Amino acid sequence: MPVGLFRVCLLVITAIVNHPLFFPKENGTVPENTEEIIRKMKEREESLRLEQLRLEQEIADQEATQKALEKAAVVVEESKEEKVRWDMWTALSMVIFLLIELWRQDFQEGNWQDIGGEEDDMAVLGKAFKGVALPDKAVLASFYEKRILGTTGDMARMREMVEGFADDLLEALRSVCNRDADMEVEDCMGVGSMYENWRVRKPFVCDLIVPFAPPEPYCFRCQTWCSGDSFPPDEQGYGTIKVCRANEDATGCICDKTKLGEDMLCLLHSQVSSTGPSSEMEDLLCFKNTQYLDADQVMKWFQIAITKAWNRISHKYEFDLSFSLLDSPGALKIKFKSGKSIAFNLTPVVQYENSDVYFISHFPRSGLAADIPSSTHWFLTFAVYERRFIQLVSKTLPANACHVSCLQILSFLHGKQCSLTGPSGLTNYHLKTVLLHLLQARPSQDWAPEKLEARLQDMLKFLEKCLHEKKLYHFFIGNGKVPAELGFPVIFQRAEPLNLFRPFVLRRDIYRKMVDTFHEMLRNMSALINEYTVHIPLAHTNGIRKEPL
Repeated sequence: MPVGLFRVCLLVITAIVNHPLFFPKENGTVPENTEEIIRKMKEREESLRLEQLRLEQEIADQEATQKALEKAAVVVEESKEEKVRWDMWTALSMVIFLLIELWRQDFQEGNWQDIGGEEDDMAVLGKAFKGVALPDKAVLASFYEKRILGTTGDMARMREMVEGFADDLLEALRSVCNRDADMEVEDCMGVGSMYENWRVRKPFVCDLIVPFAPPEPYCFRCQTWCSGDSFPPDEQGYGTIKVCRANEDATGCICDKTKLGEDMLCLLHSQVSSTGPSSEMEDLLCFKNTQYLDADQVMKWFQIAITKAWNRISHKYEFDLSFSLLDSPGALKIKFKSGKSIAFNLTPVVQYENSDVYFISHFPRSGLAADIPSSTHWFLTFAVYERRFIQLVSKTLPANACHVSCLQILSFLHGKQCSLTGPSGLTNYHLKTVLLHLLQARPSQDWAPEKLEARLQDMLKFLEKCLHEKKLYHFFIGNGKVPAELGFPVIFQRAEPLNLFRPFVLRRDIYRKMVDTFHEMLRNMSALINEYTVHIPLAHTNGIRKEPL
């Protein structure tokens, strides 16, 4: 009870003391302080609001920048992924394309001779033959008998005369040469159309090759493009000939392989001989400062030797002998007092090992070796094997087979066309190569004489196919089906096929001229044949249908 009264009293006293009427002066400034505080609070609130707006704007700008960066990063990432995918597809497409191209080339090279059973392929060829018809069998037979058959006897007489004179000339050449220092010349051999009995155009020209060898103790070491040495593509079909001593390794002197002793000196590699170039190899017709046989030096030596030989025997003959062509060093011409003349080619060659393949210095009247890389590069000729193959196949063909007739007709037509429109890259050697392929591909009975027209069509269609593809492979090089009876070197059978049309791939002007000449020959074929054909009665042609090619 006393405690409760004490609390009541304390409360009353506190209320009286804190009443505003007792302290008027102290409480008179309260309203002014409150307004100031409110004003400051409003200013502070306004500044805080502005600061908030500024911060919000900065945050918004940062978020926009971040979003832009993220979007750019996504675009870059997507572009990288797209580029990776594109590069992957591009690479994959290139690989597929290369595989297809390699397969196509392997397939073509693997089947470049398998044309015997491709009758369907032959049927779809011949686009250039539309509207072109060969003369019928009677016209072809009359043309062949009148224009071509009569030249066989002339060729035989000319071959006999030229061979006899060439043997006499070479015998005189041996007598004027120094047997200890000059090249040793062997007997000549006849090659080419005159000796394969298919040359038809005059003037008749005999092609004779003359093998030669170096004097003892030297020998020739031959290297070909397919012997393992690196030859660039434009040198395929060529080789080099190195002049070495018989007891010297092909890669160097025997002093490199043998210990001579301290008191012995190699005369070839002595200090005296190493100070200056030796003229020994130049005397052996080598290129300057090398051991490689120089074709130009050989032809120069051969011309001089032929001139000396003729001076020795000229009194025996009643005609003159001269070099007929400057660009063909071995081209000779016999001139009779009556004004008649006989031309023939006498070309020195080097035998490849123990085969009948020869390195030939120059190709007379031919575009086969028009762009020789250098005078130390010799082209290989397989003319002897080509002649033997034709002779071998002819024994298995029917009597009076038409294979030679086909080649003679085509050679005649091509020569006539070139005389009208000018020469082209297509040569008689290309025509003969076509025949060799077909002789190997077709059975013997297909070359019966009554099938002349059909085989002539086959040759034209095969040639058109080769012109279209720009591929005509050499018959022997890379051909694993060469008859074993020929004894052909295996190294050339295992080599990559040699495309005879390869020089025309980059020379589009010559290729276009060659194709145009071929097509023009097709269009003029009937007119050219009829021009040299005797009149055939109409009764002979009744019932004979002209088959379009």
